Amino acid sequence: MEVLEQIKKAGIVGCGGAGFPTHVKLNCEVEYLIVNAAECEPLLRTDRYLMLNKAKEIITALDRVAELTKAKKVYIALKETYQEEIASLERAIRDQNSKTKLFFLKNFYPAGDEQIMVLEVTGRTVPPSGIPLDVGAVVSNVATVYAIYEALEDKPFTDKYLTVTGAVKSPVIVNAPLGTPLKECIEAAGGVTTQEYHILIGGPLMGKVYPKEMLEQQFVTKTTSGVVIVPDEAHLVKMRETPLHYIQKRAKGSCIQCQTCTQMCPRYLSGHPLSPHKIMRKMAYVNDVTSILNDKDVQEVMTCSECGVCEAYACPMGLAPRQVNIYLKNELRKAGFKYQKDTNQSYQLRQDREYRRIPSHRIAARLGVEQYYDYTIHELKTLMPNKVTILLQQHIGAPAEPVVQTGDIVNKGSLVAKIPDKALGANIHAAISGKVTSVGDGIVVIER
Repeated sequence: MEVLEQIKKAGIVGCGGAGFPTHVKLNCEVEYLIVNAAECEPLLRTDRYLMLNKAKEIITALDRVAELTKAKKVYIALKETYQEEIASLERAIRDQNSKTKLFFLKNFYPAGDEQIMVLEVTGRTVPPSGIPLDVGAVVSNVATVYAIYEALEDKPFTDKYLTVTGAVKSPVIVNAPLGTPLKECIEAAGGVTTQEYHILIGGPLMGKVYPKEMLEQQFVTKTTSGVVIVPDEAHLVKMRETPLHYIQKRAKGSCIQCQTCTQMCPRYLSGHPLSPHKIMRKMAYVNDVTSILNDKDVQEVMTCSECGVCEAYACPMGLAPRQVNIYLKNELRKAGFKYQKDTNQSYQLRQDREYRRIPSHRIAARLGVEQYYDYTIHELKTLMPNKVTILLQQHIGAPAEPVVQTGDIVNKGSLVAKIPDKALGANIHAAISGKVTSVGDGIVVIER
């Protein structure tokens, strides 16, 4: 079976981001094939675990993908501080005589942002609202490459490696079937160590924050990279829960137009025309936001990566340009606006970029999670839940269509939902063996 067909059949999507179907992403020919191994977000350790323990499998799959994409240059980009992981990968590359090379990054945030990584490795700036393919590159996450290895061994994507950390007794890497309640992942880490907390799904900067009362409604998906328990008093919780109307009110009275949010913005520094301080200024002095949607500076907000540098690190007044950007993006989409990328224009990185990189440790301190930063996880716990709630929308594109009914008996790895005809999507498989007890409302529930 062709490699792309095996990837498609297995239901693989990008594990480190929004979940773009991998069989579509890798249907290309490129100059650069880059594996994102920087583990962009502070606190997460999943990719590091995989590089330490699955290096042979990663290199094996990467060689096959390199053949598929006809890549002339193959890099695994990881931080220079990952000494154990570097040694593990170098050993696998040598043993398998692979043409893969390692590219060492400084320990800064957001080193793992796809466009920033392409710039670091190739020296080329991806055009605003563009993708790496626009400059001859394709990027896949470490966990995605490992999933490809399993697909080549005829194993569908049914389990997810993820970090469980923060205010827990014993931070751990878990291997959880898709649909596992996050509560069971937290229990595998010994449970929480604080009474009042929020659940952070993903990393502290770009992950989603939920009150603890919503824990019962959260399940492992293909894109779940980590679960972080954050005490309510942490700055990032207060920052995320501030209402937009209050943010706008504070912007009117407190934004000093220092331009630091722009000067520290990774996309601005890479050469994009995005200027958060201009957006804040225009947002602050309007009552009806629709009156500024035709403004070119405001429309540049569509190129924002939502990395959070502006509000978590840059702004001296504690304002939230990122949340303003997200709000304006949604308003522009409602108005039918589509940003037109210009692949003919050349974008040059700004000269002071080298001196404006933010150390990951410092941004963790600003967020109030520094105490959870310095640790290494070598332990893996494999979970075996009695019940899984599998979401049919775990990826970019159309939700998968169920192919099972209530009462059906399924084995782990059986197809339970397929890609709709002529649609972008991903197959979904049974994460445990058992009986289908519910189908509908965007989920398939299976019990042992």
